[in-house]
Order: sequence, then C-alpha cells, then structure tokens
Amino acid sequence: MVISVEIHNCIVRKTLVDQGSSADILYWNTFKQLGIPEAELIPYNEPLVGFSGERVQTKGYIKLSTRFCSDGPEVKDIPIKYVVVHANTSYNILLGRPSLNRLGAIVSTPHLAMKFPSESGRIITVHADQKAARECYFASLRLPRLGATEPSREKRVHSVAQDLETVVDFDPRMEQDERVEPIEDRYPLIIGPTNQHVTYLGSNLSETERREIENVVKKNKDLFAWRPADMPGIDPTFLCHRLSVCREAKPVAQRKRKMGEERKKAVEAETSKLLEAGFIREIQYTTWLANVVMVKKSNGKWRMCTDYTDLNKACPKDAYPLLNVDRLVDGAAGHKFLTFLDAYSSYNQIRMYPRDEDKTTFVTESANYCYQVMPFGLKNAGAIYQRLMDKIFGNQIGRIMEVYVDDMVVKLADTLAHVTDLAEVFRALRKH
Repeated sequence: MVISVEIHNCIVRKTLVDQGSSADILYWNTFKQLGIPEAELIPYNEPLVGFSGERVQTKGYIKLSTRFCSDGPEVKDIPIKYVVVHANTSYNILLGRPSLNRLGAIVSTPHLAMKFPSESGRIITVHADQKAARECYFASLRLPRLGATEPSREKRVHSVAQDLETVVDFDPRMEQDERVEPIEDRYPLIIGPTNQHVTYLGSNLSETERREIENVVKKNKDLFAWRPADMPGIDPTFLCHRLSVCREAKPVAQRKRKMGEERKKAVEAETSKLLEAGFIREIQYTTWLANVVMVKKSNGKWRMCTDYTDLNKACPKDAYPLLNVDRLVDGAAGHKFLTFLDAYSSYNQIRMYPRDEDKTTFVTESANYCYQVMPFGLKNAGAIYQRLMDKIFGNQIGRIMEVYVDDMVVKLADTLAHVTDLAEVFRALRKH
C-alpha cells in the first residue's frame, strides 16, 4: 500500500509500506529534495540484498523524525533510521518492518488500510492512496534499470493533453514528468498561434480517423487553457468552496518558520505568480495563519505548498464518495479510442466563499496572503472537485466517459461515435 508521511516539514507522497522489507529505505532523489545536507549522512558500507539476490550499494543512513497522519485529528511521530539508496524507482520512501514495528502498525492488504495507536492511545487508521499507487505502478513500467536503455514501446492510444514549456505550474501535487504518458508515439497537433500551443494524437490513427478528431479539437480550441488568463473559472453561483469549521475549534496562527535564502527567493517568485494570476490577495488582519513548505522538484525548481494541518483538523471530512480507480480503469478498458483530458490548474478553478478566504492565509517574508480560489492542501478539496465534475458531466459519466477528480477519459469503439461524443463533452465544458 502507498501512503503519505511528513518528514523535515515536507509531505512525502508515494511512500510504500512493505512488510517484506527488513530495512527502511529513503531513496537518493527524495533525500536531495528534502534539502538535507549530505554531510549529515552516517557512513554505512553494507549493501542491501534483494529477494532475487541482487545487491544495491548504500550511501549511508540517517535518522529522521517521521510523522504519520499529519492531516488528521491524531498524529504520531517516530524516529526512523533510513538507509539511503540510489536506485531507479517510482517511490520516494520504503517503510519496512523496523518502522512498522516501532509504529505498532497492523496492515490489512484487503482493506488497503493500516492501523496503529496514536501518542494519546487512540487508534489511527491510515488508508492507502490508490491513485498514487496506480501512478507508481505505471511509472515503474517505464523506468529502466540503472545503466540500461529503455525498451521500444508498443503503439496503443491517443491523447489530448497540454504540453507548453512556458505554462505556469500551479498544481503542487505532482510534476509533469511524473504523470502517466501514452506508451505509443504521438503526432503533434498545433491548435494555437504558436508551436508551443500543441496537443497530441496517437500516431497509429488512420488518416480519416486523425482528420475527424483534428476537426472537433480545432473547433473547440478556445476551451484549452495555456495560462491563467485563459481560465475563466467556475461560476460561484454554480459551485464554490465553503469551509465547514467546527464551532468549538479555536483559530490557530502558526509560528513563522525560518527559511534559507534560496527558499525565501523561491517563495517570493511563487507568490508573485499567484498574485499575477489573481489567485491570492494580500490580507492584514487574520486569525488563521499557516506556513508555506518549499519542496525541491527533481528538475531543481521549487514547489510551494501550504501547511493547512491546523485548519484541516478543525474541518470535518466531506464524505462525498470518490470513485474506485480500479472500476474506472475497467470501465475504460476494451475501447478502441481513448481521449485523455486534464483540467488546467484544476482546484484553482473553484472560487473560495468570500467569508472563508481569510482562513486560508499564509505567511511570507514580505506579507500575509489569502487565497481567493480553492488551494491545494485543503482537507476536502478533492471531494469538492469530484462533486463539481459529477455535476458537469452527470449525463456523460459511465456512458461515454470516466472521471476521477481532474482526470477525464472519453471512450468509444469507433471513430464516428467517438467524435460525436467528444463534441458532447466539449459542449458540457463550454456550458460551465
């Protein structure tokens, strides 16, 4: 099962719980992104031996405080001795028996859940992140071994997705290169004024199939967003995000955390982008205040996240049902044509309820800012967005398309019907 943990003031997704491992492993790329100096590594010269006998050299080990269930009402912190390993993997951390025993955890594979006692003695339940697990699985299929070349790919599906180098990335959940890509060669289709305004079709489409799909995409090219200005957002009268804060909850103003100069400059740059996009505004008086957490991406750039731990604790969980990923995959399987759509800066398309904007305030070196749109990191953001998608595509889901939060796939067996249904999906998007 795959979960998230908090280490060094960073939320680390794609953490694999492996009851068969005799070591807790922190992978080298993750170690670097956490910003921990290499000098803090303690030498460890023994290699790790896999179940098939392969040996992996280690770079040392380090003891780090690890927090479990950081977004819940009960948390648990334990020190874990991580062996640091350089390996090609789709995971960030592997938690083995040593940490599970120290945590006092019971793992249930059928229920995709793990239970352990909190520091107060109450039982905490952590559920697996099925979407992250599937991302890791597909990413692992594309990962070559160290020093090996990538095998040739079989042609299968076509996709409609954005690929613009100058686009501003407001989605802190994952990097673009972590997203699952089509396993076939792609044919570029320019739908904007420059060569950068491009989407892709599968190269194994016939000339007739390609022409039909090109026509419907070009007729709806105004629906594609390349920058925040192209994104009008959802009408607040149709749906906006209201925070349901428990009445007995007291506002929490987090104490400002210290940051290095590099992180400070990165915060200033990200804040400027959010101001320019109209996603945040400066605020002077607030009772809720959160810190920002900077995480370095694999490409060397910084990603800015907001620590809404205290606010999330004060809000009850939205029980709106998220669909089962396996059922969605089964529903899309067996169709000849699949068109993949990805919502641009998805959560930020939903406005915050004006009276709740001040609760999303975060602190920087220069000023305090609050979000005017729904930010990533709020407890019920995923449920709110799934509710939005179900309202927009209520007549199409299950019949011609499948939707999971901001990922959409249009499915059908022949070209003519697929083009007609793709146009129907575009009409539903245009309406809202």
